[in-house]
Amino acid sequence: MNWAAIVLVGGFGLMWLGVVIYVADTSAPWMRLAQAAFGLLLAGWAVQRATVMMR
Repeated sequence: MNWAAIVLVGGFGLMWLGVVIYVADTSAPWMRLAQAAFGLLLAGWAVQRATVMMR
């Protein structure tokens, strides 16, 4: 892994979460929760990988 991939995945995860929270207000609540969980999963993966890369 390199830093560019980590930053891209983390940025995409946060952007995905922002879209789900602010734009997708007509979606079903369960779908918004699933999409928010996916965004948090991506952001969490990026944080985890960044901590591994710093060691």
